[in-house]
Amino acid sequence: MSTTTLQSATKRAAEALDVAGLRRQFPILGRAARDRPLVYLDNAATSQKPQAVIDALLRFYTEDCSNIHRGAHLLGQRASEAYDAARVRVQRFLGAGSDSEIIFVRGTTEAINLVAQAFGTRHLEPGQEIIISTLEHHANIVPWQMLCQRRGTRLRIVPVDETGQLVMDAYERLLGPRTGLVAVTHASNALGTVTPLREIIALAHRQGVPVLVDGAQAVPHRRVDVSQLDCDFYAFSGHKVFGPTGIGVLYAKRRWLEAMPPYQGGGGMISSVRFQGTTYADPPHKFEAGTPHIAGAIALGAAIDFLDQYSGRAIEEYEQQLLEYATQSLASVPGLRIIGTAPDKVPILSFVLQGIHPHDVGTILDRYGIATRTGHHCAQPLMERFGVPATTRASLAMYNTHHEIDALIDALHKVNEVFR
Repeated sequence: MSTTTLQSATKRAAEALDVAGLRRQFPILGRAARDRPLVYLDNAATSQKPQAVIDALLRFYTEDCSNIHRGAHLLGQRASEAYDAARVRVQRFLGAGSDSEIIFVRGTTEAINLVAQAFGTRHLEPGQEIIISTLEHHANIVPWQMLCQRRGTRLRIVPVDETGQLVMDAYERLLGPRTGLVAVTHASNALGTVTPLREIIALAHRQGVPVLVDGAQAVPHRRVDVSQLDCDFYAFSGHKVFGPTGIGVLYAKRRWLEAMPPYQGGGGMISSVRFQGTTYADPPHKFEAGTPHIAGAIALGAAIDFLDQYSGRAIEEYEQQLLEYATQSLASVPGLRIIGTAPDKVPILSFVLQGIHPHDVGTILDRYGIATRTGHHCAQPLMERFGVPATTRASLAMYNTHHEIDALIDALHKVNEVFR
């Protein structure tokens, strides 16, 4: 497809989504960077926030600020109701069967650590194996390494091919009687590769193996239904999905939550405390010790409400058109190689420019107001697989435009001019 045809298709998809109107709801997108219009292409690191989310945070702190569930006063009641309503919003957003299956955490990293501690300690025995993949973020590697050191379990790794897709034959061979858990990303933060989750989960469940999914990079781009996926655990971070930092979600099937010991101890997660012993609250409260990020949970609920205004199909179609346009446009840059060319991707593009360090690329792009990410993207084993120490990563969201892609391409040509 020609660049002109792709540009036209992207424009039609943008009009269907009303990207122009959508952008106006994000105050920061109208600001300048380095005296140039901001081109924000670092959404895989964190997304920008719509005014509705900013207002939700401000409203809580100016009108309803209180701790929750025990205050015998109006503010406590309003804060409690808003916090509990946010949990229900998340439940419906993920398609979970009950809000008791939704645990508020700080982010995907804490969610995975919670499962490693609580599930791993109770259910994984020495000699058992945990299957992860080469695509994983460090947050879905290091907690399992730590568990292996404590419990005498072993990590098994699913390889990826030259396009960045999982080698599913190898995955099937790794599954066996020793497998105690599969922990896999839904979408790679470094390459954008979308994994075949339904097949991964179905194959694991045939052998009675539970599956944890790191959904941090998928939730902003694909509508997720955990009931249809039938995963046992699903984790995501609020700040990736237009919500605030410091709040995230762990979905877990109720039967696992009931069988898992608490992750932390303190107030809020107990039924009663005596010096002779403690009885714990029912899930999800059993896993939420201490005062939670109340404002963050409420604002995450506002982010979900904001996202629900738009058709999931329209978002995905627009982002895929934008990804295709960006992929084809990058091909025009001399010496540029895209790392990760799987046919099914969220809109993430990692690339290297021959003879130019990614940090130098990112620094020069910044001079033109273009925000990208450079480095190993907390995916060092994946970088090693492709023989590169780092890449420059342009990660898109539903508010990006083909004009911003054009600005990126123009700036990359200027990078080449500096170093050639």
